[in-house]
Amino acid sequence: MTDQNEQFRRIIKWRSKKKPSREAKLGDIAEQLMNRRISPQQAKFGSVVETWGQLLPAELREHCRIASISSSQVRVIADSPSYVHELRLCSNELLEQLQRQCPAARITKIKIGVD
Repeated sequence: MTDQNEQFRRIIKWRSKKKPSREAKLGDIAEQLMNRRISPQQAKFGSVVETWGQLLPAELREHCRIASISSSQVRVIADSPSYVHELRLCSNELLEQLQRQCPAARITKIKIGVD
């Protein structure tokens, strides 16, 4: 009988143990996402956006914007083909300046399209 009582107590003790919760708080997940993915990307590419705004003449800046930065490529869109043409004319100089002023971003190409 003693063995059965001991076994019974172990079963009760095992069942009453708190299991680790698999639930996660949305705030914790968002914070992890910010710390692991977004903040490093912002640190790496934030200077590209800022520098781009400084490099472009005001006329072009009003009609062109960076759509994305990924895989060492800056994708820029303009609101009309004439501005796309102007950007393409100066894209080599813009690329050189971005590479010089933002070396951490490792930009190798500027892709230009119309919105």
